[in-house]
Amino acid sequence: MNNSNPQRLILAGGGHAQLSVLRALARQHTDREVVLITPGRYQMYSGMLPGWMAGHYTLDECRIDLLPLAEQAGARIIQSRVAGIAATENNLQLADGSRLDFDLLSLAVGSETDTARLQAAGELLLPVKPLENFVAQWPRIVQDATRKPGYRLIVVGGGAAGVELAFAARHALAIRAPRTEVILIASDQGLLPGHAAGVKRRARALLHQRGIVLYQAQSLGDGDGVKLSTGAHLTADCILAATGARPAPWLAQTDLARDERGYVLVDAQHRSVSHPQVFAAGDVCMRTDVQLPRSGVHAVFAGPVLAHNLLAAGDAPLLRYRPRHKSLYLLATGPRHAVASWGAVSAQGGWVWRWKNWIDRRFMRKYGTYPAR
Repeated sequence: MNNSNPQRLILAGGGHAQLSVLRALARQHTDREVVLITPGRYQMYSGMLPGWMAGHYTLDECRIDLLPLAEQAGARIIQSRVAGIAATENNLQLADGSRLDFDLLSLAVGSETDTARLQAAGELLLPVKPLENFVAQWPRIVQDATRKPGYRLIVVGGGAAGVELAFAARHALAIRAPRTEVILIASDQGLLPGHAAGVKRRARALLHQRGIVLYQAQSLGDGDGVKLSTGAHLTADCILAATGARPAPWLAQTDLARDERGYVLVDAQHRSVSHPQVFAAGDVCMRTDVQLPRSGVHAVFAGPVLAHNLLAAGDAPLLRYRPRHKSLYLLATGPRHAVASWGAVSAQGGWVWRWKNWIDRRFMRKYGTYPAR
């Protein structure tokens, strides 16, 4: 490793937490060379994805252009994917096989959708992650549904992401292809695990009201649909998968300390427990001291802590990310309507959607443009 100045800070991935780092770099001078590695120049804001599917937002309204953010932060962009990390040697590998050295690494590459049980469905299957691929494919699904009466769309995954996908798909297709059937399959963990009973009751009632058929069973993909653990078989024209997360396969080959599922282990400062020159935030990591749900909420709130710790000079103390005891979830239900979930408290209505819309648009404005340093 060449230790000559300037030191190199690599931001691997353009995830929600990394946006705070770019914002901090735009406001605070650093002598480091900064490199942002991202598959594309746009970062889709996951909180607005259901609204985009439902037709409430244009694509430009819910994706962040990383190029001006990088320019204001003084960062050079490399449009590629990370394919490997040799943390002990302070370098990482890109998808084309090339390698980059680093002095400090910020890892926010997210996760993948765990589709292990659905892979046999082949071309019928569309995972929600990576988001850029989902966004590219969704218009084709809508078009296919308009051409085929009785089109059947199955959403697998009973968590918040799967529920929102089902609602958004139903709303979009009710307008363009009203004869489309939308089915939601929740696993044996039930609908919206981790949420209060009141939220689950509201969601079930709204699914019924919107005409979305709900199954609660384990599912296994096959060539023309899914088999359920109840013995039923459902044919499908398309299967949307929101079946939980898994780490990118290449992480298994790194020398970073990882948990039993393969996520990078970090401390309360979001620093790797095995390599102090590596920080990580968002879905790529797992805390050693607390269990964090895999939610964009924590990636967003951990971002300013990550930014402070990456830019801390000398012996400056590092900050801890202290997650809140309860997180607010605002679940879009298709039309301009949403359900609020906050611990044991729940509510629903058009006003909840307007609240969610205000929060989401505020987030997008925050990462718009910045004055030059």
